[in-house]
Amino acid sequence: SSCLADSLRYSGHMDAKTAPYSASELTTPEVRHLAWVCQAPQLLQSPLTFEPGRFLPDDVTEEIKAWDHNLQTAPPLLREPPQKRLGFYFERLYRVLLEDLLGWEVLLQNQQIQSNGRTIGELDFVVHNRNEDRIEHHEIAIKYYLGVPEHSGRTLWYGPNARDRLDLKADRMLRLQSQRTTLPEARALLADMGIKEPVMPRIFMPGYLFYPTGTQVSAPQSVPANHLRGQWCYLSQVESSDLPGWVLLNKPHWIGPWRQYESPAPDAVNAALATIERAEIPLLFAKLKQDSVTGLWQETNRLFVVPDSWPG
Repeated sequence: SSCLADSLRYSGHMDAKTAPYSASELTTPEVRHLAWVCQAPQLLQSPLTFEPGRFLPDDVTEEIKAWDHNLQTAPPLLREPPQKRLGFYFERLYRVLLEDLLGWEVLLQNQQIQSNGRTIGELDFVVHNRNEDRIEHHEIAIKYYLGVPEHSGRTLWYGPNARDRLDLKADRMLRLQSQRTTLPEARALLADMGIKEPVMPRIFMPGYLFYPTGTQVSAPQSVPANHLRGQWCYLSQVESSDLPGWVLLNKPHWIGPWRQYESPAPDAVNAALATIERAEIPLLFAKLKQDSVTGLWQETNRLFVVPDSWPG
């Protein structure tokens, strides 16, 4: 069947009722990415889930819009060219969120935990939550998972790199990564910094679930109902009638909604589809629609196209 034959209700944009501003309205990519990180629904529902929206100050909308209007007024970290590696760039956005929007102090970042000369783990962020005056340990990840129905009837959710799987990552976040400050070596490290009290673990994992076209699958129960959705299909399912309005999304623009002034270029999409076949890698596309008032092309849906051999 055609890749986009049964279009799902797309929820790539925040609900205006829950967000004071829409990330899609912002014109500066870095600021748009940051705004998305501030309010994106997450892929893991747990008592440890950290929701920055609960702590953002009342004037956050004005601040973000001011940075969007003039990037030179934004924090230096936000003005640096984005890294190619999505995880590194996401960490940088998160640090700006913690320090410059929440006003919290980052005590440690990417701190390795050593035991007898070897690394046994790493702490993503240790921060002072000034709103509640406590020390917290935040483990963070930004994730994109594609649902693959198994013969057994269950659905496995794979990352574009199929070695990554949602059930395994969620288990690792909850049972291992978030609990690292309980290790004696980590406690000693924190004590050397004068942190004697227990540290509150937090998990922050926004992202998208991509549903297979033409097949009904359910999200795992651990995923909040308001999660962001896209679709995925095999390269052999793509028909030329699907392609108008598509653009290839390159990292770091997997973060937040895409927008552009020029109309989508069909040649670039055909070249990307050829790359999927040749290199046997999944690629992410956005479906754009032109706003009749502004002329701007804005994302209405997003879609992974994967080689027919995937996830094998």
